[in-house]
Amino acid sequence: MHTPEHGHGVVRRSHFEPSWWARNCHIQTIWPRFFQKRRPVSYTWQRINTPDDDFLDLAWGPEPQDMQGMVVMFHGLEGSIRSHYANDMMAALSEQGWQVVMMHFRSCSGEVNRQPRAYHSGETEDPAFFLDWLDKRFPDVPKVAIGFSLGGNMLLKLLGESPGQKWLQAAMAVSAPVKLDACSDSIGEGFSKVYQNYLLKSMKATLTSKMRKLDYKDLLSLTVEQAGKLSSFREFDEKVTAPLHGFKDAQDYYEKCSAYPFLSAIHCPTLIIHSLDDPFMSPSIVPDATALSRSVTLELSEFGGHVGFMQGGFLRPVVWLQQRAVDYFSEFLPVKPAK
Repeated sequence: MHTPEHGHGVVRRSHFEPSWWARNCHIQTIWPRFFQKRRPVSYTWQRINTPDDDFLDLAWGPEPQDMQGMVVMFHGLEGSIRSHYANDMMAALSEQGWQVVMMHFRSCSGEVNRQPRAYHSGETEDPAFFLDWLDKRFPDVPKVAIGFSLGGNMLLKLLGESPGQKWLQAAMAVSAPVKLDACSDSIGEGFSKVYQNYLLKSMKATLTSKMRKLDYKDLLSLTVEQAGKLSSFREFDEKVTAPLHGFKDAQDYYEKCSAYPFLSAIHCPTLIIHSLDDPFMSPSIVPDATALSRSVTLELSEFGGHVGFMQGGFLRPVVWLQQRAVDYFSEFLPVKPAK
């Protein structure tokens, strides 16, 4: 591990160790999604209107009797509260007596949004609006945030863009693709193409659904049929993400929206959890201590996959990540006394 120079962040080895049967990155990534039983949690929906006449859908966890702390969650690409990591993390954090709320990126809640614009790895306008809204509604409640994958990159970028922010007391980012260019290449190679194709199918379905309802002819230079044939993240970002959100091309989007350059500007206490075997990205994207501000700690594990971090038996596995989040946020939020 790196020994940080004075004034830089810390990179240290994670305490996570997988069981013998879960030392494969694809098992770590896929097993929780398809085979692990979901933790029970109840949530309620709320819709808030955005300044551009659109909406954001929020999923609120169980309301505590005495709200003393709040955890804000941001999901990954094409995720939602129904995603395994989001559902189970909400359950784990709610058990501590904290109010948990997840903001859904546009068109990810199950209903397509009204405006042509969507969301992307560096889109911080909606999250900043939401955090402002939350701060006005709960000004005296201490808040922390956790972002998964794309949501992690977004959160890190947001904190670096806004070093003087007052919204959050602490933050955590899990499996964040902090170098988008390299990640776009990695997920298009070998078995990782399976993940790309799975996510791309959902992205294209949402896009073509919106293109049939809204006028995109002055925004995108492709037809609905052509949109349905996009075959990689880079092609989607070149033909859709970039022109739709004001970037020159995919490379311009990757350079401006990767969190990596923003890590040195973060003032909020921030923990990054990452695995070197993440199949969505190569180890080359991992920052060293000199790229981190003094407020940022990176915990690296050899195994863990992408938002995996499973331990225990394969019939009843335990996601280590949930307890790590509880332990970390307990440093900043009041914890419900044990019975």
